[in-house]
Amino acid sequence: MDRREPHDPDEPAYPADVDDAPPDPLSGLAIVAAQRRRVRDSDVDDRILFGVWGVAWLVGYAAQWWTATTSPTRTATGQGGLVFAAVAVIALVVTLVHVGRATHGVAGTSKQVGMMYGWAWSIGFVGQGLLVAGVVDAGANPEVIAIVANGAACLVVGLLYMAGGALWQQLSLYLIGAWMIATAAAASLVAMPTGYLVMSLAGGGGMLVAAVLAALHRRRA
Repeated sequence: MDRREPHDPDEPAYPADVDDAPPDPLSGLAIVAAQRRRVRDSDVDDRILFGVWGVAWLVGYAAQWWTATTSPTRTATGQGGLVFAAVAVIALVVTLVHVGRATHGVAGTSKQVGMMYGWAWSIGFVGQGLLVAGVVDAGANPEVIAIVANGAACLVVGLLYMAGGALWQQLSLYLIGAWMIATAAAASLVAMPTGYLVMSLAGGGGMLVAAVLAALHRRRA
């Protein structure tokens, strides 16, 4: 005769294996939410890129304009150039660190794209510096040097913004890149030192406005 232990009413009649049990709906939603946060955190934040370069251009080009107003050549002096170089280096470092963190832990093609995009900023500005050095060595006058330096810097930032917008499918990043290229064109067509002012207000100010709009958009989303 089969003898069985009496059933304990406090224990389930058919114990289930915890590992085999399907997740409850709340756990499933938590998994989905965590995955969305991971994807969102891996995106390059346009607020940071707009903000850091907006401040750099607003301050850097304003300093160059201020020193140029009292310069005999109507171009920026060494002090203005140092201020711009300092804020540009800070903005570049912030950009590289942010892109690196945004793509950290992302495997495969996305990680490679993010790393290549980050290095493109360094390569672009090294090329811009060498281009300006070549113009100086060729004996160009100070106004031509200033126009080339400003235009090349705008082209580097504008094209990289447009490339980033295409890579991460961010229309705002793409449009502000186009705006920067238009700013470079406008600044090259006006006399110095007004060109510095155009770069500061239209370039830097435009990026700061874009940073505010991007923040509002993310908050609504």
